[in-house]
Amino acid sequence: MPSEDLTITAPGTKLGGSLPAARPQKVGFVSLGCPKNLVDSEVMMGLLVRGGAELTSSTQDADVIVVNTCSFIESAQQESINTILEMARHKIEGKAKKLIVAGCLVERYRDQICKDIPEVDAVVGTGELENILAAAGVGSAPAKSDSPFVVLSSRPEGDARASQGRFSRESWDGAIGDLPNYLYDESTPRILATPRHMAYIKIAEGCDHPCTFCIIPQLRGQFRSRRFASVVAEAERLAASGVREITLIGQDTTCFGEDFGLKDGLALLLEKLAGIEELRWVRFLYAYPNKITGRLLETIAAHEKICSYMDVPLQHASASVLKRMKRGGGADVFLKSITRMRQTIPDLTLRTSFIVGFPGETEKEFEELCHFVREAKFDWMGAFAYSDQDGAAAFGLDDKLSPREIERRRKHLMGIQRQISKKRKKTLVGREFDLLLEGMSEETDLLLEGRTAMHAPEIDGKVFVSDVPEGIQPQPGRFYRCQITEAHDYDLVARIL
Repeated sequence: MPSEDLTITAPGTKLGGSLPAARPQKVGFVSLGCPKNLVDSEVMMGLLVRGGAELTSSTQDADVIVVNTCSFIESAQQESINTILEMARHKIEGKAKKLIVAGCLVERYRDQICKDIPEVDAVVGTGELENILAAAGVGSAPAKSDSPFVVLSSRPEGDARASQGRFSRESWDGAIGDLPNYLYDESTPRILATPRHMAYIKIAEGCDHPCTFCIIPQLRGQFRSRRFASVVAEAERLAASGVREITLIGQDTTCFGEDFGLKDGLALLLEKLAGIEELRWVRFLYAYPNKITGRLLETIAAHEKICSYMDVPLQHASASVLKRMKRGGGADVFLKSITRMRQTIPDLTLRTSFIVGFPGETEKEFEELCHFVREAKFDWMGAFAYSDQDGAAAFGLDDKLSPREIERRRKHLMGIQRQISKKRKKTLVGREFDLLLEGMSEETDLLLEGRTAMHAPEIDGKVFVSDVPEGIQPQPGRFYRCQITEAHDYDLVARIL
């Protein structure tokens, strides 16, 4: 998410308790990074409100400011630091009395944050969300014996990786010894910061994969699933409160339930959620390539409410680069998998992302990736410049490419995808789709803006609405039938029918 104040739109749970007689603390949040981080912010907001705090959508009016940070890549770390410094000015020049830093940056630089930015009053790591109460001086944290957040299950794969040192943080100054094991459930208070009609549900936390470019396992801990019934209960409550689109998220949603011995857990969960009457769209993000089963594809194809949309971050297509990444696979294997996906799911929208400039990536290996992208013809694609992260296995590899060369390759790959996207979008002109209207366009007040099932929230292109029939008063959060009238590189223009 961009560095901006959260807009509080709807409760995710019914909150109990009464406010104290004194004026409650006003707390403002700035949430950075991915949707998984946003859910953490929503949970902390829920805990604070239950403890008696009042939320404000403006950090200028806040007594307490919380910055929930991202530390995935260098640019995210820098954005987090810049935002903390920006919020620190509210303590110096404004009315804020406390500044709290939460999230992934805390796991990585806990001591350094407090030392280098004296305006920071407290830090809250990814496994300590309930500590936000004490940090803000609001209410009290739940007793550990009553806490639903400690997870006892694990996967053999994760235990093996732990024994190999995958989750070690010994070289990180200030990192606490215990890995994060926090995992919210359906009873956890939560305040949605998304539009009222949509919500994310985090179904799992952590990651067991050995990817050499990534430090998320050290930041978030071992993979752990929420209980099946817990996810369903939360989805039912959200649907009853007016949510019509649910997006399931996790670092690897396709492993859902494996730590409980559940086979095809994601497929079973999607099938159950598709039976919730009030929901209109259900989708999930971040599928690991070798975890996509036939049962999962058939489940998506069989249910109209499950969006025919898959986000499969492949990271590269050269087998030799993928081996150095400890990912496995290659162009031929991926193309066969993509063919199977498209044959099983009619009108599948397929999204992926790649890392360019991984240490040692030769021109030949990069060209393999370019050729694969031309062959696969993805609907949506992201390309990211390799980011050297101290603590990741790739940090110690030789043959690092220059930032200039990495950026050249990234732009070249995105140029290939732009042409593919332009051609694929043109084939949609004249076709009809269900449109979820989101409101006025951010580009101009002359247009409305929305999404189809082909568009995941916040990450894909947009549908601009240029024509509305007379007599219709379009309402954000409602669904309308539309026809595509124009196509651009990534965005579409439509008219409501």
